[in-house]
Amino acid sequence: MKMHNPPHPGEVLKELCLDPLGLTVTAAAEGLGITRKTLSAVVNGRAGVSPDMAIRLSKAFGRSPESWLALQMQYDLWHAERRAKKISVRRFAVPKAA
Repeated sequence: MKMHNPPHPGEVLKELCLDPLGLTVTAAAEGLGITRKTLSAVVNGRAGVSPDMAIRLSKAFGRSPESWLALQMQYDLWHAERRAKKISVRRFAVPKAA
């Protein structure tokens, strides 16, 4: 099911994990074993959630890595679909199976 303008995973992280626990970006980054700059980029929507980050977030906050990656995929796909009219491709005919 498609979402309308899904939130960036960093927004979800901030609202559902960091804020309720009273964690600063600095404290959370330290706990995740990453730099403050890296986590700040995710939280502020300047960077996406990678598979490695998804595992870290899962271990720290209890959601599955797949759920973090799904949030990222929904966000990325929604934004790509907004640009779909500008994407020019040539359609290829796929041979029918024998």
